[in-house]
Amino acid sequence: MAKSFDVVVIGGGPGGYIAAIRAAQLGFSTACIDEWKNDKGGPALGGTCTNVGCIPSKALLQSSEHYEHAGHAFADHGIEIKGLGLNLGQMLSRKDTVVKQNNDGIQYLFKKNKVTFFHGRGAFVRGDANGYEIKVAGAAEETITGKHIVLATGSNARELPGAPFDEKLILSNTGALAIGEVPERLGVIGAGVIGLEMGSVWRRLGAKVTVLEALPAFLGAVDEQIAKEAHKLMTKQGLAIQLGVKIGAITAGKNDVTVEYADSTGAAQKAVFDKLIVSIGRLPNTNGLQSDQVGLKLDERGFIAVDAECRTNLPNVWAIGDVVRGPMLAHKAEEEGVAVAERIAGQHGHVNFNTIPWVIYTSPEIAWVGKTEQQLKAEGVAYKAGTFPFLANGRARALGDTSGMVKFLADAKSDEILGVHIVGPMASELISEAVVAMEFRASSEDIARICHAHPSLSEATKEAALAVDKRSLNF
Repeated sequence: MAKSFDVVVIGGGPGGYIAAIRAAQLGFSTACIDEWKNDKGGPALGGTCTNVGCIPSKALLQSSEHYEHAGHAFADHGIEIKGLGLNLGQMLSRKDTVVKQNNDGIQYLFKKNKVTFFHGRGAFVRGDANGYEIKVAGAAEETITGKHIVLATGSNARELPGAPFDEKLILSNTGALAIGEVPERLGVIGAGVIGLEMGSVWRRLGAKVTVLEALPAFLGAVDEQIAKEAHKLMTKQGLAIQLGVKIGAITAGKNDVTVEYADSTGAAQKAVFDKLIVSIGRLPNTNGLQSDQVGLKLDERGFIAVDAECRTNLPNVWAIGDVVRGPMLAHKAEEEGVAVAERIAGQHGHVNFNTIPWVIYTSPEIAWVGKTEQQLKAEGVAYKAGTFPFLANGRARALGDTSGMVKFLADAKSDEILGVHIVGPMASELISEAVVAMEFRASSEDIARICHAHPSLSEATKEAALAVDKRSLNF
């Protein structure tokens, strides 16, 4: 007889495994199905984020930043290094170790919370409001049933037409994290989060990196002032960024890739790269779900159609994370996972899309939450702005990293914080204060009046809040 559960989660990424844990905490018998495999064929929980996304990319970003500092910045601190070398194999091995630690950590959490794990691909067989039959295709095929189904199947990298990923010459995020030797010439198509982060890793390690971006503006979703500052700093570091290009033919040779494109003036160009990373967005992953077996509705873009509370068109079937509308962010998926588990329990789970932070882990880091200045202008919202440069921050000087700034945007009448934007050291950590403040609908004056430790980078946040009222103290 098939094993029966109150909640069955399909997908073990950030949204799926968190949903499963929260459901189990709420007293539901819970199962999670995930098909990711490690190099030995065993389970590798954590989805794209843990295996070929957020976690390994941050490991390589950290390692490559250490390498660059050792080669260029340590001398300023009086640290002399002779015979600096790069052991890329060890760097990649460390990255793999970090990934495995996270994989193992999720398995431990499942055991701790009594979540039953099935290693394989989950697909609908049949079902209705009374329950759904799910086939698990793994080492041994079996069928389980669930009263509630949570779909958390994530997303896949988008390919360029005519240039499929081979993960040897034409690389997705997966291949970009496992290049065996530093390429002399690296091409990156797409100046988004993945493209800039991976381009930064390999530039620091010695590659000549060219980034080709179709949009005429750099980081169009970022506040324009912050994006311009980031563009200036990354160009100075050595990233060759070309905007407004139109990609033509891509031809993979034996050991290189030729990219034909028109530049921003329309002139025909040709570039040859040893490796090419294609980072042009991601597509929802509904492959193998057998959604037609139960009539699961997809929208016009291929995402699973859901309402504001992540309900699909089927009774007791929910969907979260990259496979539904909204930003493709691991932490957004986690919040939806918790909210759905709580809704199943009759509680009022909530996700505020207006206070979801965004981060790009380049150096300097870029982080933001809320509205950009260009959005407020377009919406006709009266606002005040305040900025403070890290150049005037004592801790940044001591760190030796004074690039960038903090920017506050507040309502002109109420002073409520509408957006906070940061480019600079540890922006990923600093943005959390802004998220908390906006969740409590704080004003810029509230942040300006809070005592911040000295010396700390967070003082730049306080000073930017003070600058909204043109009373910054240290600039």
